Amino acid sequence: MTRSRPDTAPRRDLYAAGAAVLLVTAAVLAGRHIEDTRRTLFVHWPPLLAEWDPHVGPGTPAAVLLAAAGVAYGPSLAARLPWRALLGAAWAASAAWIVSLALVDGWHRGIAGRLTTRNEYLQVIGRFHDIPATLRDFTHHIVHGPPDPWPAHVAGHPPAATLTFVLLDRIGLHGGGWAGMWCVLLGASGCAAVLVAVRALSDEALARRAAPFLVLAPAAVWLGTSADAWFAAVAAWSVALLALAVTRRSPALAAASGLLFGLTCYLSYGLTLFALLAAAVLLLCRDGVRPALLLALLAGLAVVPAAFTLAGFNWWTAYHLLVVRYYQGVGGTRPYGYWVWANLACTVVITGAATAAGLGRTGSALARRTDPARTRLALLVSAALLALLVADVSGMSKAETERIWLPFALWLLPACAYLPRPRAWLTAQVLLALLLNHLLLTGW
Repeated sequence: MTRSRPDTAPRRDLYAAGAAVLLVTAAVLAGRHIEDTRRTLFVHWPPLLAEWDPHVGPGTPAAVLLAAAGVAYGPSLAARLPWRALLGAAWAASAAWIVSLALVDGWHRGIAGRLTTRNEYLQVIGRFHDIPATLRDFTHHIVHGPPDPWPAHVAGHPPAATLTFVLLDRIGLHGGGWAGMWCVLLGASGCAAVLVAVRALSDEALARRAAPFLVLAPAAVWLGTSADAWFAAVAAWSVALLALAVTRRSPALAAASGLLFGLTCYLSYGLTLFALLAAAVLLLCRDGVRPALLLALLAGLAVVPAAFTLAGFNWWTAYHLLVVRYYQGVGGTRPYGYWVWANLACTVVITGAATAAGLGRTGSALARRTDPARTRLALLVSAALLALLVADVSGMSKAETERIWLPFALWLLPACAYLPRPRAWLTAQVLLALLLNHLLLTGW
């Protein structure tokens, strides 16, 4: 009689999660030593831009209740809700989770004041009284030296990022409260976008299994409130619409996807790497991509770059000036040899140990290729991981990647769909988020 071989996959999940925990521990210990002896990291609680500050706040009861309810009922609701209801519920629950965590720090410190500090976008609203003139002059204020250089975040992004908040102000939504809630509510939609793409490219069952992990991600700590939450949503919907376009053979959806991808590139220079996810979507199209879809995609993609170029803003010139500005500041001092791996520890923090275990199973799905749906999901997740790694080795993201890499992190979370016993892993995810938000005062 032949004995069946024991399933070693759960043990490998624990090994992957353990390795992720060790990576974070090493980054904390090494970072603490470097900062204490050399003062070159410019973060107070390496590898995170945060300070040790145990506290509770008005959002604490809601965050704890949402965490408990999400663990208890999230997987079962995700399995049985009608699809459209699931998308709406995921968006709403994600927004509630993000807001409750942000309110642990209080309304002003957690939401309304986040985008009004000296390096943030709302500091320059008054300088955009003549938008066309400001766009023509934008590159002249990126580097330090000429008069009135832009604050760090304004200089570090193409002008569509700042224009978002200028236009909100123009329509009467003044101040940090409106700006913060814009980022939270739109950022929360990113989880629905990822679900749409996973269902279109892989299958609905895997999308449903991923849903609770997208909603209750530790990344919610930084999705509320940073402009990168808004960037993440735009990038996510560009991929989701492309996934729908290739599966439904819709030129209109392809054009909309291109339009959003063009906007993504003018919100953040680094998010041009979402071209890797777009390429993965096109490769996953089972029947081939029709020329009409590609033409529609390229037509949509040209709109935003053409508009900004005609307005006088040169993307390439601005990017090269940004590199100069980056090395004028702390980017030129922060040691690449630490951050090239400590950035990955930040990614572990925002995606959780469950994602580390899921990525281990992603590798297995790619190696075995026994289930087409699981293989397609693995390819999509791998494209996101590749984009993140390219961003890492570029050296243009040394520190603060717990915020900067939120757009990539959203696409790693679906790897959790591979995991058995989702409630146990969800418990680990929400505990991490609660501990982070209650023990640390994060920069965002």
